[in-house]
Amino acid sequence: FFLAAPPSPSGGQDKTFLFARPSALVPQGGHVTLWCYYRDGLTNFTNFTLYKDDRSHVPIFHSRIFQESFLMETVTPAHAGTYRCRGSYPHSPTEWSALSDPLAIMVTGVHRKPSLLALPGPLVKSGETVTLQCSSDIVFEYFFLHSEVNFEKPLHLVGELHGGGSQANYSIRPTTSALTGTYRCYGSSPLCVCTTFSLSIHPLMGR
Repeated sequence: FFLAAPPSPSGGQDKTFLFARPSALVPQGGHVTLWCYYRDGLTNFTNFTLYKDDRSHVPIFHSRIFQESFLMETVTPAHAGTYRCRGSYPHSPTEWSALSDPLAIMVTGVHRKPSLLALPGPLVKSGETVTLQCSSDIVFEYFFLHSEVNFEKPLHLVGELHGGGSQANYSIRPTTSALTGTYRCYGSSPLCVCTTFSLSIHPLMGR
């Protein structure tokens, strides 16, 4: 999953993207497939390499090249972290692209699950402000609020100490039904990789 040094030469400057399917939020023991794309995601590289920012948690595969996609199986907390990719061009296999933007792989189900509440309640009238509250009896440095429908990526919330645990609040004012959907809260422990999460069992339905 990690290469000790980038391949060379690396003169390509096309915008490179790294995608995870079905999601970058992966249950512990689950799987995720990574694709490296260029030209706004329209064409994937035939060959590509992966880099992990934290080198200490995943075995090192020197000069490993992947074809089309990479299936990450039986995911553990060690797989959590930030990844980047670099691809070679079909017309010039020895020419490599620039590194992609980072992609955070997040492993869920590692800690006890935080709770998610809607205050004053989950049934929201148009124009009414509702506060989503993530809380846990574990001290989490960060919480992440996720909605597959409403957020492009999970919202990053700073956890605050509360009653021996921690919590974070996020207020929204839904003016249309567009914010209706299921929300989940994830907590990040300061004792673990910052992208290791636990999945809430309290989804929020708003309408």
